[in-house]
Parts: sequence; C-alpha cells; structure tokens
Amino acid sequence: MANGEKSAEVLEASLKPKASAGLEPFKLVEYFSFSSLAVILIFTLLLSWLISENARKVMLEQNEEYSLLLAENLNQQVFRRFVLPAVIRFGGIALRNPEQFELLDGIVKGVTQGLKIDSVTIYDSSRNIISYSTLPDLVGKEGVGAAEYFKALKGLPNSRFTYSGSVLSMIGITTKVSCELKTFIPFRQVRKESEGGGELIMGVIEIEKDLTGNYANIIRLQGRIIMVSGGVMAILFLVLRFIVSRAGGIMERRALERLRLEEKLNQAERLAHLGTMVATVSHEIKSPLGIVRSTAEILEKRISKLAPGSEHLAKIVVDETIRLNNIVVEFLDFARPPKAHFIRGNVNEVIKKVLDFISSELKRQQIELIAELSPALPENHLDMELFYRALLNILMNAIQAMQTNGRLHVATRITEKGATELVIRDNGVGIAPDKIDQIFLPFYSDKIKGTGLGLAIAKNILDDHAALVMVDSTEGQGTTFTIILPAVSS
Repeated sequence: MANGEKSAEVLEASLKPKASAGLEPFKLVEYFSFSSLAVILIFTLLLSWLISENARKVMLEQNEEYSLLLAENLNQQVFRRFVLPAVIRFGGIALRNPEQFELLDGIVKGVTQGLKIDSVTIYDSSRNIISYSTLPDLVGKEGVGAAEYFKALKGLPNSRFTYSGSVLSMIGITTKVSCELKTFIPFRQVRKESEGGGELIMGVIEIEKDLTGNYANIIRLQGRIIMVSGGVMAILFLVLRFIVSRAGGIMERRALERLRLEEKLNQAERLAHLGTMVATVSHEIKSPLGIVRSTAEILEKRISKLAPGSEHLAKIVVDETIRLNNIVVEFLDFARPPKAHFIRGNVNEVIKKVLDFISSELKRQQIELIAELSPALPENHLDMELFYRALLNILMNAIQAMQTNGRLHVATRITEKGATELVIRDNGVGIAPDKIDQIFLPFYSDKIKGTGLGLAIAKNILDDHAALVMVDSTEGQGTTFTIILPAVSS
C-alpha cells in the first residue's frame, strides 16, 4: 500500500472526531428537516382522516334528509290512499285482514320502488309492536323499537347511523365495511291547514337504507389520500435524505480538508521552528568539527612517526568526526533544503551513478544487484544532484535492511500514461505495518545509528519533483519503494 495513502487514512481517522464536532450545526438542521417531515406526515394523515369524517358526515346528512322527505311522502300516501279508504270501506284498520295488508303493501312498495330502500316498517302507537313491514318476518314482533321509536312517538323525527370497518378493512385486517341508516318519523294524521285540532300520531314509520357502498367509497377515498400522502412523503423523504446526505458528505469533506490543512500548517510551523534551531546548532557544530578533523589528521601523521602502531587512535577520531560531519550536513539539508533547479534529464543516468557509487558496499556485503532499466525512458524534469541524493538515501536504507547475500532489484519502465516508474525492491527485514506510516517522518529510525532524516530528506526532494511515492513491505520478506515521476508536457 502507498505510504501517502496510509498516512492520509491515519490523518483522516484522527481528524474525523474534530470534523464531526464542526458539523453539529448541520446535524441540527438535518434533525429539524426529518422532524419536520414526520410532523408533515402526521398532519397529512390527520387531514385525510378529517376529510373522510367530513365526507361521512355529509353523506349521513344528505341521506337523512332524503329519508325524511321519503318518510313524509310515505306518510301522506299511506294516510290518504290507505287509512282513509280503509276506514270508509272496512269501518276501521285491521292489518290482520289480508286485503288491507295487501293494499298497504302495494302502496308502500309503489312509493319506494326504485329508491334503493331496504325496508319500511310501521310500528303501532299504542304498543311497541310492528304492525307492518316489507320484511314479512318482522311483522308482529314486540319490543323491537328502541329509543328512536319512543322519540318519534313524541313527534321528533330522528335517525340512527350504524357503521363498521376502516381503511384496514380493505386489506382484510379488520371487520368488513358495513353501513346502514335507519330513519324514524311519527306516522301522523294528515290534515288540511284550515283544519284545527291537535296532531294525532298513529304510529312510527321506520325506513332502513343500506349505505355500505357509499361508505366503502369514502373509505377508499381515505385510503387513496393516505396512499398518495404516504407516497409523496416517501418521495420527499428520499429526496431530502439524498440532499442531506450529499450536503453532509460535502461539508464533512470540506471540514476534513480544512482540518487537514490546519494540521499541515501546524506541523510546518513546528518543523520551521525546529529547523531554525537545528540549523543554528548544526552551523555552530560544523566549524569546530572541521578543526577537530584537521587536528586529528595532523596528529595521525605525527603519531605514525613518533609512535608507530598507535596512529589508529587518531584515525578513529578522524572517522568519527567525518561521521558527525555527515550527520550535521543531514541536519542542515533538512533544515535548509537547497532550492531545486530543474532541467530535462534521464532517470536511468542518475540511477547508474548511484549504483556505481554503492557498488563497493554491495560487494562488501555480497549483495546481488539486479538492474532492469528500460532503455526507452522519456526525459523528466529533474534536479540531477538532489534526485541523486534522494535515490542514494533510499538505496542505502535498502542495503542497511539486508543481511549478507541479499538481493537488490532496481527497475524502470514507462506507465500507460507515459509517466516514469522506478521500483527499488530488497529482501531485507521489512517494515512492521504499524511503522510503515512513520518512515518518512523526521528523526524516525529503528536503527541504533542514524539521525532518521535520510528518508525524510528523500521524501521532500521527491515531493519537489511532484513524484508519487508508494511503499509496500512485509516483515521478514522485504520492502518495495515505487516512485512515479510525471511525464513532461510537450
């Protein structure tokens, strides 16, 4: 995996809590949006219920008015066409007489024919008994009339609306839909307006009408309203969810980018202060080291003459001063990196120079070198000296990671996009997964000796060359550095 990609993942993981904290105001907007949507849905369902209730009420009122008008008309027809003729012809009303019953039945059925009336029932006024009904089984039953019957006896027309079922009935969860309207009116004696006297109630007329079809239509309307409302709310929810998720992702990415830039700026400031300090200290150390080295070299020459065999002591001082001088130079290179001067150059030329320089070290450690350099590499924008130092640091790091009889593989090729790819692979000790993200950090090193600046300096140089650096490593098997230099635009 690329070291840059791993570092970005680690940095993003560390910055996400801060980014989430910065998104709190947006989270409130998100919660408010979904809460508003839920409230709208509740009010929509409530509105559908109110509409259906109003429709049911209107249906009841219309059918009740219709039944009252029908009952009044029936009262008129029965009194004029049955009661008066029966009194004159038979001397009184006796519905046990088949002829009278058939006469009344014909009048009632003639008046209600085609009017979708289920039944007409006439109660006696003196006893709570059914004297006549279009349903023969009800004739003669006593005590059937309820509160509505007694209310009508007092001259007050009234109705009873009985219904069952709901939207759930349409899918078979609750009871079936049913609805019936029973209208009760007093059966009065019909008189002319000029005739005086009190009103005579001869019984109670009950008209029963089945309104199941109308009520089912109202429930279907309610179901459609709920379905349409639910569908609209679902679409609104999905659209809002998409917008909120998209906006949240954009804002989170922006917050992460801002925090990432802030982190890099803070790191740059820390490194700048550290670099100033290192540069000052290194500069002050460099001059005394030069004096110590010169003095040790003079002592080495004199000791070889005065005390042969002891000159190696001065040689140790010289070697150590050289090592310390190299460390100081690394500090200065990191603290005050030289400005790159780019020219068109060939990567293979730089690699060959580096391999020539390290050839003696490869022989000393008996490391096998496998070089596969593509002869058709294009030119790249390079600072030949700085690029040389970057590759030298990486190759020396690979050599130090290998034991005797190791194998170092260096290869170059052209990518599909025309870029130059350089691969440096060793079979050394490898790098632990938890450490691979730290190898380019300044002062990081798992070696006893060294400043930990070699790879950091190399990474800075390669970054100046706009190169992509990827590191893949397995403990005990080796490490692979992949460097991709962008193609030179014509």
